[in-house]
Amino acid sequence: MIDLATWNLSIPVGVPATTIDTPLLVGGYQDHYFQSKDGAIFFWAPVNGSTTENAKYPRSELRETFADGKLRNWTYPSADNFLRAALAISQVPSTGKLVIGQIHAQQSSAPLLKLEYQYKAYLASGNIVAKLRLSPDAPIQVITIARHIELNQRFTYAIHLTPKGTLSISLNDINWNSPIDSAWAAKSLYFKAGAYPQDNSGYETEAGAAQFYKLGIEHRALASPAP
Repeated sequence: MIDLATWNLSIPVGVPATTIDTPLLVGGYQDHYFQSKDGAIFFWAPVNGSTTENAKYPRSELRETFADGKLRNWTYPSADNFLRAALAISQVPSTGKLVIGQIHAQQSSAPLLKLEYQYKAYLASGNIVAKLRLSPDAPIQVITIARHIELNQRFTYAIHLTPKGTLSISLNDINWNSPIDSAWAAKSLYFKAGAYPQDNSGYETEAGAAQFYKLGIEHRALASPAP
């Protein structure tokens, strides 16, 4: 069962795009863009949908909150921070690109991390890449984490940002990690997950879609020093 009490939802309707607050989401909210059934959640985002403020692309995507709906932001030195998911991607837009997880920064259009699926039709499969900024002002680095993930193939990922500033990504049995710049330590961060197509051109039938079977956030408290 996926706990929706730690999220709100952005859907690509309205100008700017609509946010479904946490209590409404927990109460059983469903629409064309988000469905919860049999313990799994389904996201669908057409390329002609509306966008959130300062964004270029539409999304059906969760954003980390507290249970009362207040936005949750955190600094990485304060805890051990995890985002874990099991999912399958069922549709991609013509660019082939769909973001499925993020570490974003509050009041910024430059996230620390986007975990992105990049489908190649000629291979009938795609790669999972990390689009990473090692420091807040650094250019994006693109790191391939896994290859040959097919549409409708179930896989898992875990994003872990330690209190000492090591970012690790595990995907199925593949593990990657790197230190990030300490300039990130003062930034207010939050997790996002869902279907965020990197495309805004085409008909409504062109979209990104994914089904999540597991999705969870953990901010593991630091061990107290011995007295």
